[in-house]
Amino acid sequence: MTKTLARPADTYTPTYFLASLGAGGTAVSFFMYLFFWVPHPGQPVPVFEDIAAAWAKGVLPQQIGIVVAMLGIALFAILNIKSLIWNLQAFAAFKKTPAWEEMKNANTESSALAMPLALAMSVNVGFVLGLVFVPGLWRVVEYLFPAAMVAFALIGILAFRQLGAFLGRVLSKGGIFDVTAHNSFAQLLPAFAISMIAVGFAAPAAMSTNPATVGTALVLSTFLGITAILYTVMAAATALNSMLHYGTAREAGPTLLIIVPIMTVLGIMFLRQEHGMHVTFDVQTSAGETMIFLARMLSVQVVFLLLGLTVLRAQNYFHDFVLGPKTSAGSYALVCPAVALSVMMQFFINKGLVASGLVDKFGLGFWLLTGVALAAQAVAIWLILRLNRQHFGRPQALAVPAE
Repeated sequence: MTKTLARPADTYTPTYFLASLGAGGTAVSFFMYLFFWVPHPGQPVPVFEDIAAAWAKGVLPQQIGIVVAMLGIALFAILNIKSLIWNLQAFAAFKKTPAWEEMKNANTESSALAMPLALAMSVNVGFVLGLVFVPGLWRVVEYLFPAAMVAFALIGILAFRQLGAFLGRVLSKGGIFDVTAHNSFAQLLPAFAISMIAVGFAAPAAMSTNPATVGTALVLSTFLGITAILYTVMAAATALNSMLHYGTAREAGPTLLIIVPIMTVLGIMFLRQEHGMHVTFDVQTSAGETMIFLARMLSVQVVFLLLGLTVLRAQNYFHDFVLGPKTSAGSYALVCPAVALSVMMQFFINKGLVASGLVDKFGLGFWLLTGVALAAQAVAIWLILRLNRQHFGRPQALAVPAE
């Protein structure tokens, strides 16, 4: 007689939307190869035609980079969409269970904002897929920007409705929010979701040539970005106070690193806004100013990366939940910082150091620094494969002793 063990993912929590998010972020990290290594005159991002031209004229190392980038984008985009569909189906079923009613009356209600976070990432992934694999997309891109803004607006409405329900409950009455369970950065998830929607709104600001589209994108992305910043500051300050009193919740330890992806997303939002202001409204920003801005954002990331890793190491988190037998859906929060650090490093190197003339593009210093970005990306890929095997692997059949 045998008994089939349930997979960890069969005990559902909305935190599993982070599995889709991590795969989507990894797909975008492969796009950085094309964005910075493939010439794209005439538009701010490379498109299918630019990639084809670079392939035809490029040397072998560049061609290898193009192949790796396109394969990485395709594979992780498929994983992103597959995971998103699974999560949407599982979440719909989860909302019909008593566990959902229990979650709605606890601090963990805010974890539902992982859904709009993952949805916003998937829209960004869809845009990357169009740029890389669809010929002639740029000829109709001005029609796509309003559609993208509508999609992000709908996701934003969903996020604010979920956040409003949570804040309305905990702020209208005292004693509902459990401060002793606030001892992590889990409550920064809403800020992460709003910042992801903000960076999506900022894309038309950087790429459109229609002043109305650019202006609308600038204003809406600014509102969302400022909202995310304010929420991050308030949630982090109160969480730190709780952590100092009660220590960091062990399973929520990876949330200490959530500042890293928030900084990357907001940093890209500001860069997109800066580009739109320059092209459409003739606002000038020097390469040196961009470099020091990115250095500041990267510095914040390194500080919180060191803090988070210090706590996780002290708690022996990796030994138990990543390399060991224990499982926690919150482990997927480890993927986002690795992806975010990789992407921010790419921007810092190319838009900061290379653009300001401090580092020669494709020189020794360039590749040494880029190696750091590639190493962080490799960590993200390993984590995705490892965690997916832990949480979504085939159930094991164990022999049950006879009575």
